[in-house]
Amino acid sequence: MSAYTWWLAIGFLVLGPLVGALLAGIDRILTARMQSRKGPPLLQPVYDVLKLLEKDTLVVTHLQSLYLWGFLFFMLISGFILFLGSDLLLSLFALTVSGIFLCLAAYSTNSPYSNIGSARELMLTMAYEPMLIMVALGFFLVSGSFRVSDIVQGSPWQVLQLGGILIGFLFVLTIKLRKSPFDLSASHHGHQELVKGITTDLSGTDLALVEIGHWYENVILLGWLYLFFAPWGLAVALPISIVLFFAEVLVDNTHARLTWSSALRVSWWVTVLFGVTNLLVLPLIGHSS
Repeated sequence: MSAYTWWLAIGFLVLGPLVGALLAGIDRILTARMQSRKGPPLLQPVYDVLKLLEKDTLVVTHLQSLYLWGFLFFMLISGFILFLGSDLLLSLFALTVSGIFLCLAAYSTNSPYSNIGSARELMLTMAYEPMLIMVALGFFLVSGSFRVSDIVQGSPWQVLQLGGILIGFLFVLTIKLRKSPFDLSASHHGHQELVKGITTDLSGTDLALVEIGHWYENVILLGWLYLFFAPWGLAVALPISIVLFFAEVLVDNTHARLTWSSALRVSWWVTVLFGVTNLLVLPLIGHSS
């Protein structure tokens, strides 16, 4: 591993929250503009977290805080592996474990709102996880490796070879970012009948940990999206990735929320139609090219 990748991985650990907070701030501003509102300042997510760190933390059970630290720890591991240029599949597994720890934290409070939110979060994990595995398999088939460093140096045609998988990933990205129509387990919108769903019983430092973890997660998801265009170079790949990333804001503001059963069914159909089909035709595409 080169010194560059080590610096990139360390940069993720140090600057990841700042980049994630900026992404969240731009998200809020774009949402406000689409709703004809002025919206909050760019650094409002940072102000919110700083305010949470000053508030008292009501701990229902000590396991709650332990699980939340596990959530943040594995989120850091996932991003560190990704930006180190190491195994993409291992990064995915760490990201999944992180989400499971968040569900355990909600379950440990024994609150009906948190429990329902956690159950829905697990359902959504079942919805998006198969597609994320398809993404990793697709990169392996076009580059011959699960290593991120090899994927970045892959063929400039890989985004065309993985066109169906890219569509499927953008679809499940809406779930991962907790946008409508898939904001089932937690939402910052007032129409959410579960209040804050999975984070209803979290406060103070514990809730700040969740927000910081989501900032890291935003950077990781943007990194996954970047991999599709990485062989085109940073100057081209990063702007395209950012535009597609924030296209999710438009989806969030133009779609009504689905039920959990509809979300699960639609996600699996997308996985089969775009992910599985792309993997099946990939050998033919590779042979013809």
